[in-house]
Amino acid sequence: MANAKIKQMSQKILEKVGGKENVISVTHCATRLRLVIKDKEIVDKKVINKIDGVMGVVEQSGQLQMILGPGTAAKVADEFGKLVGRKVGVEDEIKVRKEELKAKNSTPFKLFLRHISNIFIPLIPAFIGCGVIYGLAKILLNTECINKNTYYILYVIGKSIFMYMNIMVGINAAKEFGGSPALGGAIAGILTSPKLAKIVIGGENLIPGEGGIIAVLIAVILGAMLEKKLRKVMPSVIDLIATPTIVLLVIGLGSLYIFHPAGAFLSSGLSWLVNTAIEKGGIFVGAILSGTFLPLVMTGLHRVLTPIEVSLLDNTGLDLLRPILAMAGAGQVGAALAVYFKTKNKRLKKIIGSSLPVGMLGIGEPLMFGVTLPLGKPFLTACLGSMVGGAYISLTKVASIGIGLSGLPLTLLIPSNQVLNYIIATLLAYAGGFALTYITKWEDMAEDSDSEENSVINEVLNIK
Repeated sequence: MANAKIKQMSQKILEKVGGKENVISVTHCATRLRLVIKDKEIVDKKVINKIDGVMGVVEQSGQLQMILGPGTAAKVADEFGKLVGRKVGVEDEIKVRKEELKAKNSTPFKLFLRHISNIFIPLIPAFIGCGVIYGLAKILLNTECINKNTYYILYVIGKSIFMYMNIMVGINAAKEFGGSPALGGAIAGILTSPKLAKIVIGGENLIPGEGGIIAVLIAVILGAMLEKKLRKVMPSVIDLIATPTIVLLVIGLGSLYIFHPAGAFLSSGLSWLVNTAIEKGGIFVGAILSGTFLPLVMTGLHRVLTPIEVSLLDNTGLDLLRPILAMAGAGQVGAALAVYFKTKNKRLKKIIGSSLPVGMLGIGEPLMFGVTLPLGKPFLTACLGSMVGGAYISLTKVASIGIGLSGLPLTLLIPSNQVLNYIIATLLAYAGGFALTYITKWEDMAEDSDSEENSVINEVLNIK
């Protein structure tokens, strides 16, 4: 863009934002001129939006932002800085966009779900490793490749995650909710102790670990809340002794009389509900669960399913949800492949080419945020296409023996007699997403588009 046009654009923008006296600061990122304005009432956004070269005007993060496109934003910002006599700052667009998205999604409910997710994410490597070893042990035993003693050695290793899971969940939950990790582990230890079997409450002996993950989460979260309140009012001279003692006594007694039975009821109830829904609902429930999973991922609500999956594994040793949810990613792979064949946009083809392999391996964010969501309808057809695979999974009762994997790698956690059905379901989801996306009309991205959407996609995926 010629210097004359840059100067003209800068002068027009300055005029419509109220002159240099109304400008507090000038910064820019890859695609936007970002201004902090004194009096926003005198800014004429409608006229600014009509200035040649301005693609849009938005107000975000306390700034007036003009979308100018890659390259142009920096040039206009430099010229604008000269006009107002201020130093021009440079902002990292990806960092800013992430902060804006984080602020937008920081509702109390979503923050709570984020905490729950952060509790279980550190445990995923152990779930994967143990699941693979346990599954391998079952295969080797069934094919008579190992003896019973070797099987039990592998069994102990494969099931080791469940020996300390409650303690780790307690430690992680306390960290996430502002309590002491050691107290979180101790509270979880109360609910897991073998000596619970010697305690009689309500005429019956307690069963160690019966409250499951749910009881641990409830007890530790409440324990962290109580600890924070006590530390605010407790004299420092006795805080170290009094606070942990009170927390353990109050939450410990509450765990035995309230949280343990409540957790047992909720854990068994959730397991029964999920298993019954899938078994009795058949293909309908499988289709609905797989078809709605991508929207849950997009909003962050999928985090609520992790404790349910852990509870299923803890209570039954099998997870009927994981293979169904994996079909959502498979439907998206099929949809992205259809877009690849239909789009005329070379940049989009490049994005798909680099994202498809990881999508097949169960990492769907690049395809979702870089391809299907920006195009709109392909996101919907991906969801609908996945329902075919989800229905088949439910029909054949495919389950996994662990969590943490998705896509094709999930075959490592599928019992050997069900692997073929899982692969068939995955192929059906691929085909469903591909067919629906290919026959549906959707608006392609323009080849030479300098839209903010495309530039951000390229930066996020590091495509030059």
